Amino acid sequence: MLKKTLNRLSRKNRVRAKISGTAERPRVAVFRSNTHISVQLIDDIAWKTLAAASDLKLSKEGTKTEMAKKVWADLAKKASDLKIDTVVFDRGWFAYHGRVKALAEALREGGLKF
Repeated sequence: MLKKTLNRLSRKNRVRAKISGTAERPRVAVFRSNTHISVQLIDDIAWKTLAAASDLKLSKEGTKTEMAKKVWADLAKKASDLKIDTVVFDRGWFAYHGRVKALAEALREGGLKF
């Protein structure tokens, strides 16, 4: 169990060492559990969360992948209200497939660039 946790943290640190968010180009941090997914727009310089979305507040209709797309649509609407059009994608320690990939594709469809 300890080795699994250390490997996960090293993947996270490797990703985070290369990216950082600003007010003009915030970091999109993804968290995925077995049942839910949440996303945040983060300004790393000011240490502030600009916007957040989660499937906890949405209706539970469809698969988990479809829910990930709905979460992104919710966050894209909040980002457009803040006049944000470019972001940095932070997948954390999660592999870029499945729900994380669906979220990134919905990000592109929503008009945000990364």
